[in-house]
Amino acid sequence: MKNSLKIVFVSSEVAPFAKTGGLADVSGSLPNYLKKLGADVSVFMPNYSTINHLENKIQIIPELQNVPVRLGFFFTTFSVFKGKLPNSDVDIFFIDSPYYFHRGKIYTNDSDEDERFLLFQRAVLETVQRLQWKVDLFHCNDWQTALIPVFLKTIYNWDKLFYGTKTLLSIHNLAYQGVFGKQTFYKFGLNPTDFFQGSDFEYFGNVNFLKEGILYADCVSTVSKKYAEEIQTEEFGCTLEKTLKRRAGRVFGILNGVDYDEWSPEKDKLIPFNYSKNDLSGKLECKKDLLKKAKLSFSPNTPVLGIVSRLTPQKGLKLISEIIFGLANLNLQLCIVGSGDKNLENFFQRSANSFPNKISFHSGFSNELAHLVEAGSDIFVMPSVYEPCGLNQIYSLKYGTIPVVRKTGGLADTIEQFNFLTGEGNGFVFEEFSAHELYWTIKFVIDTFANKKAWNKIIENAMDCDFSWEHSAKEYFELYKTVVVFY
Repeated sequence: MKNSLKIVFVSSEVAPFAKTGGLADVSGSLPNYLKKLGADVSVFMPNYSTINHLENKIQIIPELQNVPVRLGFFFTTFSVFKGKLPNSDVDIFFIDSPYYFHRGKIYTNDSDEDERFLLFQRAVLETVQRLQWKVDLFHCNDWQTALIPVFLKTIYNWDKLFYGTKTLLSIHNLAYQGVFGKQTFYKFGLNPTDFFQGSDFEYFGNVNFLKEGILYADCVSTVSKKYAEEIQTEEFGCTLEKTLKRRAGRVFGILNGVDYDEWSPEKDKLIPFNYSKNDLSGKLECKKDLLKKAKLSFSPNTPVLGIVSRLTPQKGLKLISEIIFGLANLNLQLCIVGSGDKNLENFFQRSANSFPNKISFHSGFSNELAHLVEAGSDIFVMPSVYEPCGLNQIYSLKYGTIPVVRKTGGLADTIEQFNFLTGEGNGFVFEEFSAHELYWTIKFVIDTFANKKAWNKIIENAMDCDFSWEHSAKEYFELYKTVVVFY
């Protein structure tokens, strides 16, 4: 096999250009580390109108103009602009179609949402054709790019340029699948008779982009080993567990990495005091600053529990709402930052009003405040129903902020229950999704906080953990080589 792999990394969002969740962080970071490992990697994403290229300090130049592409029974055109990922030598290509992508937001509920990402995927393949790249592997991400493996093995299988080209589909959250009505199938450009009840292209009378990608990709990955197992069960499979089981031998889990240049207390530019494992004095000052901003009084013997989260059912925060009165009677303070479900927003705001000396709630998202909560809290709570990977628990470890998590997905892969006898472990874990178990876990953690010798040992263990992108990128690179050679 040649020394350098040609990788095309395709994503609907890439930080810092467009972000709604962890996918953007992966897409903005992983290609840089793959490049360092010797991969010839290029990134593709849509050119949304929300992207401010000057603000992100990159210049873009035209690569292709007004390229025609067929979507079912009609033609449209797209253009391509080329730039670089910030502070990187990785090329990024923006697929430009004002009609489809200049809508003021990344994802829409518009009736042509299927066409938007059909165009994106076809445009990526058309661009590679015109640039005559001999690609070893397309790394596709989530439903918005999941049809590329389908198209390579159908519409584009005539082109010798793609002979030997392999595909990897990464699933960042199985709950989002790209399900559309039957009429969407006729926009694929495939044989209309291929769609019939019970066929691979049929999903309860509809089409499902992610399902097709799972079936046609040479390999499937998820963002943690535990989640790779969970999604093949009825509980977590979101109706695709049988489809995933068909590919079980080619479903892998690789934990997301984090960028410690941005998320570490030594380098963090958004916190008022930097600190390290060897000198935690700055953490205490960050705690004071957090409590001042939260309008809560400071006590060195009262632990601060932090939560930074989207307020959605997945995150399990209804458990907090069920035990809020019990928590208010414990020796703790609670700082919550998040937005989403209006009932939860209203509940946490009422709780902050009812217990002004105990609870603080900030509605919305603030990156600066998110960093301060990580640095200034003693404990970080993530009671998720499911969590494909999770990043906040990994951030918390590096900041010496001890995670309390439910044993699921990436939380199970990263957090090990602290053992008083051996001194091993980096956090606290509960298994049953219940308010009762969460309450008693938090109570146990608060009691442990009072044991300074034990607590300092947990902090030491946590801050020693290394979940940097270097490790994850090496796993991806090895998987690429395996797929290219053996699949």
